[in-house]
Amino acid sequence: MPDKKIIEEHPYIRYSKPILSDEEIIKRSASFYESMDGRRSVREFSDAPVPREVIENIIKTASTAPSGAHKQPWTFCVIENPEVKKQIRIAAEEEELESYESRMSSEWLDDLKPLGTDWQKPFLEIAPYLIIVFRRIYEFGPEGKKKNNYYVQESVGLACGFLLAAIHNAGLVSLTHTPSPMNFISKILNRPENEKPFLLIPVGYPAAECWVPDINRKELDEVAIFY
Repeated sequence: MPDKKIIEEHPYIRYSKPILSDEEIIKRSASFYESMDGRRSVREFSDAPVPREVIENIIKTASTAPSGAHKQPWTFCVIENPEVKKQIRIAAEEEELESYESRMSSEWLDDLKPLGTDWQKPFLEIAPYLIIVFRRIYEFGPEGKKKNNYYVQESVGLACGFLLAAIHNAGLVSLTHTPSPMNFISKILNRPENEKPFLLIPVGYPAAECWVPDINRKELDEVAIFY
């Protein structure tokens, strides 16, 4: 049987995946859940180095995420230069200080208290890597003509989910950081106008002494309805 064919003038390849027993897929699904249930957002990082190949593999994994019309509308900027990390921290803390002092409602601040967050973000300099995910609103076609991407927000969100799972699977920790507004990141990194910052993710090992909030996740019957 052929492994390739043309359908309506487009190339296709045969997809095959081994069919596992019910016992095996239950085992695999439970094992993956147990691993991911141990994932936590970490704010206390070690500055211990991480091999760049690990970061490259993590990003390649994130890029396997589905996207609207397979446009893959994302750019992953990896920051390891200490000076650039310092610039990002200074700018982020300026925005965060203003948010905590004047932008956030009292209800929002109360909701954040159990998580122990504040405007100070030392992890932006301590973590060996910052991965900044940009969403690509459009592309430039021939002669500079703009070509729209589709479902950009949803596509980049899916890629970030894959990214976080890959980071955890590799034995590293991360934090989803969203200083708002984030335009300063585009300026520091000199990104093109078709890219907008979506998420800032410090990546590395946890600090030797690392504490995280004792959280409870919602039970299955609170998040799923079976029909």
